[in-house]
Amino acid sequence: MKTRVGFVGALLAAGAVILMAAVSAPAGEGSVQVLRSIPFDANSNASDKVKSGCKLETKVPQFLDSFSDQVELVDTLSKSSGRVLELSISDVHAPGGGAFSGAKSMSVKGVLLDNGKKIGSFEAKRFSGGGVFGGYKGTCAIVGRCAKAIGKDIATWLENPGMDSRLGDS
Repeated sequence: MKTRVGFVGALLAAGAVILMAAVSAPAGEGSVQVLRSIPFDANSNASDKVKSGCKLETKVPQFLDSFSDQVELVDTLSKSSGRVLELSISDVHAPGGGAFSGAKSMSVKGVLLDNGKKIGSFEAKRFSGGGVFGGYKGTCAIVGRCAKAIGKDIATWLENPGMDSRLGDS
């Protein structure tokens, strides 16, 4: 007696194979560790008000995590094993006054390590005037737009990292 699997049966079998492969892969394989809270460089020009009020040190990693399935947010980095992305906020231009004091910008530097070996680096910079109705946004909202764009830029870069890359408006 011959059995016909048919199109639906073949799809179900293929789906089961894919599901088994996904379940059997070790958790975190190929993931990139990123600090949950990244530092400001000593010469970042960020005011104390921006540092304490805008939460850029956590927004950049959170946005990066939301745009990349490779990222694993951690409290401490294990630099000697696996893939690690060291990030720091290198520059912030965010005078108070929202959009009325002009465009805001921020820059983030990053170094990608694989088992302690440097395999990629970048500087990402973004400017924003606040977008539509920018005059009604505060300084933190405007630099928050920069943080979101930078998170997306870094996620895209992680797909094909290179050395000394310039991301965003750099």
